Amino acid sequence: MYDSVKRKGGTQRRLSAISAIIVLCAVLMLTGCNPAAPLREGQPSETGDTAQRETGKKLTIVHSLPSDTLDPHNTWVPLRAGVSETLVRLDEKMQVVPWLATKWETKDFRIWSFTLRDGIFFHDGTKLDAAAVKASFERGIADSSALSASLKVESIEANGQELIFKTKEPFPAFPAELVHPTASVISTAAEKAMGKEAFNKSPVGTGPFKVASFIPGKEVALVRNAEYWDGKAKLSEVKYQFNSDANVRTLALQSKQAGIVYHLAPEALAAIRQDGQLSIQSVTSLRTHYFTYNPKSATVQDIRVRQAIDKLIDRDAIVKDVMLGHALPANGPFNSTLPFGRKGGYQKLDPQGALELLESAGYKKNAKGKLEKDGKPLTLKLIAFSGINPELPLIPQLLQSEAAKAGIELKIDSVEYPDVYIKDHNDWDLSTSSYLTSPRGDGGSFLNSAYVPGESYNPAGVEVEKLAPLLKTLNETGEVEKRNMLTQQAVEVIMEAIPHSYIIYPNILVGINKGISGWKPGAEEFYIVTNKLDVN
Repeated sequence: MYDSVKRKGGTQRRLSAISAIIVLCAVLMLTGCNPAAPLREGQPSETGDTAQRETGKKLTIVHSLPSDTLDPHNTWVPLRAGVSETLVRLDEKMQVVPWLATKWETKDFRIWSFTLRDGIFFHDGTKLDAAAVKASFERGIADSSALSASLKVESIEANGQELIFKTKEPFPAFPAELVHPTASVISTAAEKAMGKEAFNKSPVGTGPFKVASFIPGKEVALVRNAEYWDGKAKLSEVKYQFNSDANVRTLALQSKQAGIVYHLAPEALAAIRQDGQLSIQSVTSLRTHYFTYNPKSATVQDIRVRQAIDKLIDRDAIVKDVMLGHALPANGPFNSTLPFGRKGGYQKLDPQGALELLESAGYKKNAKGKLEKDGKPLTLKLIAFSGINPELPLIPQLLQSEAAKAGIELKIDSVEYPDVYIKDHNDWDLSTSSYLTSPRGDGGSFLNSAYVPGESYNPAGVEVEKLAPLLKTLNETGEVEKRNMLTQQAVEVIMEAIPHSYIIYPNILVGINKGISGWKPGAEEFYIVTNKLDVN
């Protein structure tokens, strides 16, 4: 017996070693073979034009969300990577403040006048004036249905450094919508010269960094914009990389291949803390993880089934065992600490309450303890994330376990992007979703995006009766306190209809080499590569 146990342990050790080697190889493929990659000084650049090569400080950043394009109006990467900028931005208090624009004003919430900063130039040398910004927005509205829907622009006028938007209806939240990364201002003159395909691999903005090269789904190599209007960047080069495997990202940090790594696996935090060269930032985010119910599924069309599933979600266990305390249980779409968040408690695990609801819906347990109705077992299909944030594949497994105890067979189908899958398929009952629900310091944008058919956060085509009039009033209201009250009223309507089950508000877990300075992660998840970011 001792010999067999010994062999088993040896096999496990060999498998662990093999797994570690595989992950290490993935890290080397991700970051290159130079172990000093994140914090190099005084070495010549190997990317970009010869004229751009210079000695200086370099950094590697690894994020979880890959992108196959750098189209500034259809991905967040150019803004996150410091290539593009927006007219306005969020400060640390989540307030909308000037950026490429110095000020803005409106008299009727429909005509908005923005004054642009003078003396700013795009990377191609084109001057940033109202005509250039107008062309950028016209390009974005034409190329991005999501941007067009969110901005609701009827017309744009340009006069020197003054840009005037006219919206299709009174829109008090218009400046906040301009914060979004896909509202980035870019040089359409550069796109015309380069061609759209080339431009979407190397966009030209006004940011502190330029694109030197792009490997879709893997890496953006960035070089410093020496003429940046707000002060030359501290770093000469940045590698902004993508990897959806949390283990690979974590090892990249631990091996010092990367200086900043987003979305660490919670179970790796203890080991990281033992390394005196590394630190961890656990940032309260504006993101919410939730389940979306398929409005076309005959099974979950019954509100009692949705209510029962909601009672089978063990939010406390997810916070404690999956997130290791780096999250809060969700009681609605918005973090309850926000001024427009829902007050009161959250749904606790309640198997008995779930069973009673299902029995009222006509389900009964058979001899094997399985719930069935009219001789058909209660079987549900859940679409789950295969990777990205490390907790997202685990949350459905906890629900699957509780569902099995209740007599429900829950089948999990893992895909890279569930929202892409559910938009094109109807063979599912619920799906995992994860969105920034209040990235502009306001709930209106998410409510419109998630509950209006055809909008960007609503791939399932969810509609909630009684919600449309509230959203119309919210969209026409400018006073903050009234907007907060209307948002809370809208949330109560949503929670009663339960088209989604809100699960947790996860923290952003970011690993940082202690040599990094002039930087900290923000709750909005927008501004990652900046001119202040430095290495010592």
